[in-house]
Amino acid sequence: MNRDKIELLAPAGDLERLKITLQYGADAVYIGGQAYSLRANATNFSMEEIASACQFAHALKKKVYLAVNIVFHNEDIEGIYDYLEQAVKAGIDAFIVSDPFIISYICEHFKEVEIHVSTQNSTTNYESVLFLKEQGVKRVVLARELSKQEIKEIIDKTNVDIEVFIHGAMCTCMSGRCTLSNYLTGRDANRGGCSQVCRFAFDFEDEPTTKFTMATKDLNMAHYIKDLIEIGVKSLKVEGRMRSHYYLATVIGTYRKIIDEIYEGTLTEDKIKEYDFILGRVANRETSTHYFLKEADETDQYYTGRQELSNQDYLGYVLDYDAIKKEVILSERNYFEPATKVEIFMPSGKTITFTVEKIMDEEGNLLDAARHPEQVLRIPVFETIEKGSMMRLKIERNEVDENRQIEPSKNEFITK
Repeated sequence: MNRDKIELLAPAGDLERLKITLQYGADAVYIGGQAYSLRANATNFSMEEIASACQFAHALKKKVYLAVNIVFHNEDIEGIYDYLEQAVKAGIDAFIVSDPFIISYICEHFKEVEIHVSTQNSTTNYESVLFLKEQGVKRVVLARELSKQEIKEIIDKTNVDIEVFIHGAMCTCMSGRCTLSNYLTGRDANRGGCSQVCRFAFDFEDEPTTKFTMATKDLNMAHYIKDLIEIGVKSLKVEGRMRSHYYLATVIGTYRKIIDEIYEGTLTEDKIKEYDFILGRVANRETSTHYFLKEADETDQYYTGRQELSNQDYLGYVLDYDAIKKEVILSERNYFEPATKVEIFMPSGKTITFTVEKIMDEEGNLLDAARHPEQVLRIPVFETIEKGSMMRLKIERNEVDENRQIEPSKNEFITK
């Protein structure tokens, strides 16, 4: 492939998540400040943290995009111009916006910063993209309700950088046009307050024991990354600013491998099945490609019932490696015992598999099991392990059924 490598764009709800996603292979990260973005319930970034995030990313030659993509009401406008100026000074590389007035303001005052139009704008056709191009927009994040053919036609007819979602939660309503939350809870989904009403379980009036659900399955495009590269998509976006550290490391690290192996020509069918299996176990919802191959239908939804099961695959976060004693030092996340088959995946992309020989506490005392989340443990590992690596159960594809059923946990489930 002779074009520049496609961008892998990761979410980050705070500075720690930002560092994890960049270390695990993201080329750029999108964040929200403490105002004007659509994830008001995330920790989000102060202006000082935005500056720190940009400094960290730029040292790695990576980028930071700041979401300013709420639908503005009159009362939201006060303070926005000063906020944009502070963000530019902090070093952000692009603003992700949806309201038209911000586009012209950024073009006039901050020509050095790119403008990316958010999926909140619900852009679904090439004429809209051409209009946005004339206004000075560099990139458009398309609505999620588009097919492969529609995305390709937009790219072919506009020559604008196009970004699409490849993984994570989907909206039940049209991208960027939901009012369910406003109507039922008084929280404005278009100004960052979404209460995820589409994931509620509703009572039937005449059948009190039956629940009605309408939530969408998650998006998973692992098998179609090559298609997106070939039609000219510029950036692949992962959803999840509020997701756990383990989720982000796993998803970003997995897509990093898929993208790199496509360009290297080494991605095999068996590898992609294994990567898809890993992605399937890191989240508790089923997945679909939704509109990419066909018009989405009831098979892409959880109509009238769903089952979302969490597992306890995530066993520990690597704090350090003792090269003298040949021991990995980790903070426990879930229960495991000696003789457990595990794997450690690292920020560099390397993964090693081994069987736990013994478990020791911080002082070197032998333990019959790891029982206490966040306890510091020592485990013999005869290969150097990178700081920030994560340890999980080694599960083979043939060890679980198609519904990915899993055993109940033996302690409280920890995802951080």
